[in-house]
Amino acid sequence: MCGFSGVLQAGGRDRDPAASLRRMTSALRHRGPDAAGEWVDVDAGVALGHRRLSILDLSGAGSQPMRSASDRFVLTYNGEIYNFLELRAELMDLGARFRGGSDTEVMLAAIEAWGLHGALGRFSGMFAFALWDRRERALHLVRDRLGEKPLYYGVMNGALLFGSELKALKAHPRFSSEVDPGALALYLRYGYVPTPYTIYRDVKKLEPGSVLTARAGELSRYTYWSAREVAERGAASPERGSERELLDELEKILRRTVRQEMLSDVPLGAFLSGGIDSSTLVALMQAEGGRPVRTFTIGFHEKAYDEAEHARKIARHLGTDHTELYVSPAEAMAVIPKLPALYDEPFADASQIPTFLVAELARRHVTVAISGDGGDELFGGYNRYFWGPRLWRGMRAFPARGRAWAASQVRRVPAERWDGWVARLAPALPRAYRVSSQGHKMHQLAGVLSAESGQALYHRLLSGVEDPRPFIAGGIEPLTLLADRAGWPDFKLVEQMMFLDLVTYLPDDILVKVDRATMGVSLESRAPLLDHRVAEFAWRLPLSMKIRGGQGKWLLRQLLYRRVPRALIDRPKMGFGVPVSAWLRGPLREWARELLAPERLAKEGFFDARAIATAWRQHETGWLDWDRLLWAALMFQAWLSAERAHA
Repeated sequence: MCGFSGVLQAGGRDRDPAASLRRMTSALRHRGPDAAGEWVDVDAGVALGHRRLSILDLSGAGSQPMRSASDRFVLTYNGEIYNFLELRAELMDLGARFRGGSDTEVMLAAIEAWGLHGALGRFSGMFAFALWDRRERALHLVRDRLGEKPLYYGVMNGALLFGSELKALKAHPRFSSEVDPGALALYLRYGYVPTPYTIYRDVKKLEPGSVLTARAGELSRYTYWSAREVAERGAASPERGSERELLDELEKILRRTVRQEMLSDVPLGAFLSGGIDSSTLVALMQAEGGRPVRTFTIGFHEKAYDEAEHARKIARHLGTDHTELYVSPAEAMAVIPKLPALYDEPFADASQIPTFLVAELARRHVTVAISGDGGDELFGGYNRYFWGPRLWRGMRAFPARGRAWAASQVRRVPAERWDGWVARLAPALPRAYRVSSQGHKMHQLAGVLSAESGQALYHRLLSGVEDPRPFIAGGIEPLTLLADRAGWPDFKLVEQMMFLDLVTYLPDDILVKVDRATMGVSLESRAPLLDHRVAEFAWRLPLSMKIRGGQGKWLLRQLLYRRVPRALIDRPKMGFGVPVSAWLRGPLREWARELLAPERLAKEGFFDARAIATAWRQHETGWLDWDRLLWAALMFQAWLSAERAHA
């Protein structure tokens, strides 16, 4: 796991390209504290930089940027190719010879043997890389299939700048951009800036599964792996085996994937929340390894947000070497000042706080951690997958005006009060209705009651703000896949939701959160459930193998039941969050008031000061719960303050 950066001059030359590159690469030191490297061709106008976190082949033979054996290609890369040993053996049969034991060298040999497109089809892993073809004088920027690793790029003042994080681009003297009002509107709605946009007008994120080629001053892009094609192909040709056969096949695929991703020359462990995904992976790791797996959990004293007790029971049953750390609200809130530097652009998923804390805990003991990301999107784990269609069927029986009135009444009750009522009623409720953070979900419900279709209901569920326009000073949302239903596959509502989560929410929220939190402490995170072979198998499964009896991840649960008792697993799904709503009314109140002061907002010109002040007043008094809007606004304000402090 590493970080990289680079420049391709479209016109003119930098007086000191190595110095400019060094500044970019130094900005990524946290991603690779073990070594730095650079490669510059002044005549071609290309410069590639690298920061290394040594995981495989700790010797100098794994250093980057690395040249291919023929000297045609130069590669700087972030990620892991998990099947590199298989590819290495295949390449050696073709006559390739290797100096060291790194996957980087195997990647270059594969590209020489099969071409870039052919090699990408064989790679299994997470990766983003820049490949310079010296013969063709072409630069290829490549991102993995599901977007685990980030890649940013932008053309500025005659130079194509690119890197693993925005801070690398900002370190180059030619960087010049401003906040994109349209991206700000998208951010306020979703809590993140969707691909391909960034908060900057002139910088883009490369789409997952894509190759961007720069040649002779022109940019072109193509897709080498399409999640939509995989989903549609799987739906058209589903698996026909029995439940037992499908379960055995899932175990075979996952055991192979886990085995490959456990390969490391440095200490390795796993995040364990006690949920289905992480518990399944840890159970398989225990089955594959010869000694107890190191597992890590963060606990909170607020019971509604704490999963540590469940994780502890799973760890005890599996026999892992378990470490847990309970953190106080003060310790969690101490992370907030670090967020602007960690995330580079505004990012408002508050679970970024516990994610950073568990990464920081794990890094004290290991350099690589296995995570369960991807299970919800691929195997139907989110509550909205079984609540959404059921809710829409019920809503259609009532006129829109009546639903709008009901929504206004629900929102008049603060989320904390809903939590208290539901807690008292919980023993009398069916298990499917006993969900955590009930108040937050009631307010989500209020936001969707007036939706005119199931698709509109889903979009509103994802929207922290139903309409951002009243809260921002200008800026119209550019069209994205989430808003353009013409681009949605022709699936039933549940499968549409799962597909869209896979290609939007997962890479732009979940994987950004995990990548920045882990790399911020120089920890590599690996997600076996996001192996493309797992994803392709999951899309061939009938929906009944994922959602059944009001529960998600049915087949994944059956696999876990082979190793863990049901009593330790079957419980309501919890989110990995923090009590932002209560914090804003309590210990974070003064901090929030300062950042959202009307005179400050009016001077900066990004938000409508009056609308934000009204939302803040309603939230502060408990009249309405505006936690998602306010947290997004606060994260933008904190980011903006950091930007201007370093300008």
